[in-house]
Amino acid sequence: MPLPKAELHLHIEGTLEPELAFALAARNGVTLPYADTEALREAYRFEDLQSFLNLYYELMAVLRTEQDFTDLADAYLARAAAQGVRHAEIFFDPQAHLARGVAMGTVIEGLARALERSESAHGVSTQLIMCFLRDESAESAMETLHAAKPHLGRITGIGLDSAEVGHPPAKFREVYEAAAALGLRRVAHAGEEGPPSYITEALDVLGVERVDHGLRCLEDPALVERLVRERVPLTLCPLSNVRLRAVDVLAEHPLPAMMDAGLLCTVNSDDPAYFGGYVEDNYLVVGQALGLDPGRLRELARNSFLASFLEHDEERRARYLAEVDAYTFA
Repeated sequence: MPLPKAELHLHIEGTLEPELAFALAARNGVTLPYADTEALREAYRFEDLQSFLNLYYELMAVLRTEQDFTDLADAYLARAAAQGVRHAEIFFDPQAHLARGVAMGTVIEGLARALERSESAHGVSTQLIMCFLRDESAESAMETLHAAKPHLGRITGIGLDSAEVGHPPAKFREVYEAAAALGLRRVAHAGEEGPPSYITEALDVLGVERVDHGLRCLEDPALVERLVRERVPLTLCPLSNVRLRAVDVLAEHPLPAMMDAGLLCTVNSDDPAYFGGYVEDNYLVVGQALGLDPGRLRELARNSFLASFLEHDEERRARYLAEVDAYTFA
């Protein structure tokens, strides 16, 4: 049984495995430009974030109906449960679907159907985080937030993802202010490919409570001190960092240095269908490549629950933390 953990940085569209992509394509009459699943897997060789995003958005064409989104989420939750996930805070990208003519309600209701039965079916509690595409306009993000208002009962928070460089967090100040007024939690991708200043902007301008990635914070010692002092969680994604060339090889990943600095780090899978592993796979490879002992791995698992948006259910969080503390490593 894997170490119990929460997953806090997971794009549900990034869990679309080739087999499911072809199954949904057949169901919806979509022709994919790949001969078979093996040919599609061969395309999963990325030079950078943008080369990944090109394929990521291309494959979204197979997602059309509520059932498609339900099947996608169900498949992820079954895999997550097998990898020790007890709580998942799941990102989705509505703008990418709205642009294809798929209604907001179709996306959210389809995902919610799987999430609402997740605890009984998989033993995984869930929350849903709606992300805005930072390479789209702030006006588009605001329109998306308004379109989501009838569904806010199903949404815990908002995030910011897609191509980072050239799209600073401040671009979305008004959207984040509006979301805060609606009582939504706030996170944002920052410091993956973008500079440390993007992390500072995300904190000061957007008021984020958690930074997704944050890898480049080490370039700014004052920022590191602040992140430690304010206990701002970072949702790191090691396999993703290597696949997208943010880190050359896993053995050079700065995770140990970040933990040594006192940063509240978590390990997550990001877009696991594309990056070669789900969350337990990330734990295993960083444990081996970076020499993390069981104590360090337990710290990462504890951090994942401490960094989660479970403040409304401290009893549940305490139960999950107790599971981590009681875990016996093989």
